[in-house]
Amino acid sequence: LPAEFVAPVPKPRRRGGQRALAFGGGGLSGEGQQYELTARINEMRRRVDAWRALPDPASWQVTPETARLLAHWRTHDFRGPRPFFCQLEAVETLIWLTEVAPKRRDREARELLRALERASEEANPGLSRLALKLATGAGKTTVMAMIVAWQTVNAVRRPGSPRFTRGFLVVTPGITIRDRLRVLQPHDPDSYYRDRELVPPDLLPALGQARIVITNYHAFRRRDRESLPKGARGLLQGRVGPPPAFVESEGEMLRRVMPELMGMKRILALNDEAHHCYRERTGADSEEDRPGADERAEAARNREAARLWISGLEAAQRRIGLQRAVDLSATPFFLRGSGYAEGTLFPWTVCDFSLMDAIECGIVKLPRVPVADNIPGGEMPVYRDLWRHIRADMPRTGRRKAGPLDPLALPAQLRTALEALYGHYRATFELWREAREAGAAASGAPADPAHEPPPPCFIVVCNNTAASKLVTDYIAGFRRADGGFQPGALPLFRNFDGQGRRLPRMRTLLIDSQQLESGEGLDRAFREAAAGEIERFRQERAERTGETAYPAPEDLLREAMNTVGRPGRLGGGIRCVVSVGMLTEGWDANTVTHVLGVRAFGTQLLCEQVVGRALRRQSYDLNEQGLFDAEYADVLGVPFDFTAKPVAVKPAPPRETVRVHAVSPERDALEIRFPRVEGYRVELPDERLDAEFGPDSTLELTPERIGPTHTLNRAVVGEGVDLNLAHTADLRRQRLLYLLTRRLLERWREPGEAPRPHLFGQLRGIAGRWLDEHLVCAGGAYPAQLLYDSLADTACERIAAAIVRRSGDERTIRAVLAPYDPEGSTRHVRFTTSKPLRWTADPRRSHLNLAICDSEWELQFCRAVEAHPRVLAYARNDGLGFEVPYRTGGEPRRYRPDFIVLVDDGRGLADPLRLVVEIKGYRREHEKDKRLAMETYWIPGVNNLRAYGRWAFAELDDVWTIESELAAAVDALIARGAAAGTAG
Repeated sequence: LPAEFVAPVPKPRRRGGQRALAFGGGGLSGEGQQYELTARINEMRRRVDAWRALPDPASWQVTPETARLLAHWRTHDFRGPRPFFCQLEAVETLIWLTEVAPKRRDREARELLRALERASEEANPGLSRLALKLATGAGKTTVMAMIVAWQTVNAVRRPGSPRFTRGFLVVTPGITIRDRLRVLQPHDPDSYYRDRELVPPDLLPALGQARIVITNYHAFRRRDRESLPKGARGLLQGRVGPPPAFVESEGEMLRRVMPELMGMKRILALNDEAHHCYRERTGADSEEDRPGADERAEAARNREAARLWISGLEAAQRRIGLQRAVDLSATPFFLRGSGYAEGTLFPWTVCDFSLMDAIECGIVKLPRVPVADNIPGGEMPVYRDLWRHIRADMPRTGRRKAGPLDPLALPAQLRTALEALYGHYRATFELWREAREAGAAASGAPADPAHEPPPPCFIVVCNNTAASKLVTDYIAGFRRADGGFQPGALPLFRNFDGQGRRLPRMRTLLIDSQQLESGEGLDRAFREAAAGEIERFRQERAERTGETAYPAPEDLLREAMNTVGRPGRLGGGIRCVVSVGMLTEGWDANTVTHVLGVRAFGTQLLCEQVVGRALRRQSYDLNEQGLFDAEYADVLGVPFDFTAKPVAVKPAPPRETVRVHAVSPERDALEIRFPRVEGYRVELPDERLDAEFGPDSTLELTPERIGPTHTLNRAVVGEGVDLNLAHTADLRRQRLLYLLTRRLLERWREPGEAPRPHLFGQLRGIAGRWLDEHLVCAGGAYPAQLLYDSLADTACERIAAAIVRRSGDERTIRAVLAPYDPEGSTRHVRFTTSKPLRWTADPRRSHLNLAICDSEWELQFCRAVEAHPRVLAYARNDGLGFEVPYRTGGEPRRYRPDFIVLVDDGRGLADPLRLVVEIKGYRREHEKDKRLAMETYWIPGVNNLRAYGRWAFAELDDVWTIESELAAAVDALIARGAAAGTAG
């Protein structure tokens, strides 16, 4: 769909009537600025869509490495959520501009590139910038990881290409995002590349060569070499002349911030929340609206931040060389104080996925705003723009009063708004609690107080510190000036009990950005109450960075803010967050259900930023219709404008989240280890080949596999026509057999090895047997469809597996292990999930606390396996990382079996039989390829290594007889082992 560019433009107050926030469409005209970006962005989208639709990767005009990544992102079977379309579109747009567009010879493509270069050069002299606009909750971190992977893999494989680099400077607006973006580091324990499967396993080693520096823009400020008092500094500097050398130089600043990048020729900058980064335009913002003290202070802060950020990038460009700066932001607009009309979209924007797009796609929550109230005569509901009604009664920045401010003196409209929104929050809180208790009762798992599911979160955004302190005291409780105690007005948010004693866990948290920057910390009582979480954070930080010093108070406050909504963490029990100014960007709490704005909102840009803090979805699980369930965020006090109508919907609680982990050291004796196999080495004799075909050798060509074989085409009038494949029936068998044998011979060799033509006759006979006995054509299909590459490859794989099975001995197959991570274990399992099908594992049978299942059949298997007397231990393969490489249709894939079971076949726990179990219902054609790979390659290949014990495979396909099937499989394996021992 085409992008629709809307610019937030506040109507001038002097026009009279109630001030409203309006959207402008098309290009924005302001102070001589004319930006017609809609046509350019839509032209970019049209070209990328046409390029994406090309079926043949050879026509994509990209490197093979880029083509591999694109195919992986588009078609890989991700264990977790797959990349959203908007994420793919953003990366594809950047790839098109970097690799494809420069090769195009059409005039429109060249003009498009020149227009982008002019737009960037005019606003950012000397810097090449491109902006990707992605709504809050659309996953900008994932996009950055995909960009890093694309650039690094190409740079490692093509070190001489100027289009690619393995050096990255990631700049963030604060410490919060800086710490969260550590997932971009390839070797981080939570790295996105491995955890979210963004890179194929064989390309992961290349990412280890990336040099990534993640910093907040404040680090670009040049520091003093010497710590001097202000007076001494003034004496050294004097009244005139250049500053003395006690301030570090530009080069010294860069060596401090990015030492890993100093030796590189070019780097790529990634600006997260890049609307803070721009070169200030000569001139001032219009004073038509006569901004107040708060607005003027905000404009000054914006100018200083933007100046520092862009100056750091310019210094890196001069000293190192920037290949390009890629901006990522949900709102890449110029801010107040930039010299541009506030809310003007960056003219170098090339991709636009707006908040309205995200809402329509269901990847964010639906914001609900007031549309009517019982106040007669108003043009807008009072709570749609609360600040206009209460601003005169709220404390201003810098205002002095005799004595402390009284929280109970808050304006009546504000107190009513708090109560109204709190009433709905309380209903939501009770609904979540009831759902949590029902889920716990159904699962039978004992409650774990340390990992109690988080409550819904209520956020209040205030204009200054004085107002935020009043609101916090009012809702959470405070000490009166006379020494008495005033309980909080909203019981669920109280931080004190009825006697004025602080609760063991804080419920309401005041976040003040100035406090974080100045180093002010948490009060002593909260630090003592949260000693366990604080120690956990200290250990985690020591493991990640090697720092063992006790965390500073500001670090703890930042940790509390960043872990709101995460069970077992410092902020896991927080129910209400009161923020001074805008909440920290990058704050990714997904439990926010209610928002109250207690500040001025001059434009829709500010509205979108504050509402965006509440729109992150809690669950990305699909419902029975394959869609996301609707989630909502109720908003008061934020004049957010969009097409909406009131919908009476019962608030839906989030799904219960549980933590799956190894129970150590109590159950370490039940640990299951397995090899991580990357491939197989097959050594077959040159003299005599034969094949052992079985049921899984059969290939069925049906419309389900190859597509419709009969299609009726009709016009508005006239006769119809049946389009079918009957004309392919005259392909001679001998020709098909020759082509199939030749393809089989080409595949029957190691890379770099010459073909072995002396095997052609034997392979031809084997292929002929397969054609006669194991090729089934139905539904209008014919053997000629084997000329399709994917089907021919599948046929060759089935024939080759039969040959390997017949020729199998200890020297035939060897499993090739992953070079950097050759072994996996249940010891390393640690993840959270909201999947509803869970089995509380028997502590005598499982190293893990839970088995997370995908079907009722798997739950029944857990019951059966725990009851079998021969079973020593078992583990569900979820989060375990146990994969079996195989090929289907010529494409390499990875198969994840369901369970690993340790069976006592007479040798006890010291040498158990390791049984891989797959629970299957209806078996589709590609399931045969998985079983062939398991039985023909993986099992014998691993057993021949002799370093990981003895392995076997069983497939169970009937839930009603799963106990007897399991028993029969175990008995058969024991009998086979006994027979092998007797023969030996």
